[in-house]
Amino acid sequence: MTVFVEGDLQIIIDNTVDARRFDDDRHGLSHCMKAVDFVVDLPDTYLFIELKDPEHPMSRQEDRQEFLRSFYSGQIDEELKYKYRDSYLYEWASGRADKPVRYYVLVAIEALTEANLQARTEDLRRKLPVGVPGSWTRSIVQDCAVFNIETWNNYLPDLPIRRMSSSARGA
Repeated sequence: MTVFVEGDLQIIIDNTVDARRFDDDRHGLSHCMKAVDFVVDLPDTYLFIELKDPEHPMSRQEDRQEFLRSFYSGQIDEELKYKYRDSYLYEWASGRADKPVRYYVLVAIEALTEANLQARTEDLRRKLPVGVPGSWTRSIVQDCAVFNIETWNNYLPDLPIRRMSSSARGA
């Protein structure tokens, strides 16, 4: 079992071939490439995971409002697109993009509705693009989805995410 903490969020990854934090200085190209937070190597697929936490207890109200504007307007999709593409390119150049890749984004905002999440998912799917377009013989991303904590835990029960500060308050 691997446990990662990203700010106020904890993700538990069980039964993986490999799970690693990717958005750090170890890959050596942070000056020119964006990176997803985590890469999980499962037997038949890779998961690229990005966590966004504007409701972190230490976040400033102005930062939360700016994030919400970016989310609702769709501007966040550009950042998410480049995080995926640069990460995929890095993994491909490292010889590790040998299985289908799924890109999952967690936006830890309780108030997001299914419609909000679906809109971001659909826009991101178009920007990446998902599937095998045109004359390509393979895809660069098999699937992607945007979740909040509740929908993440319903869809991915084997990779549970929890807010650490709320569990500390409940103790």
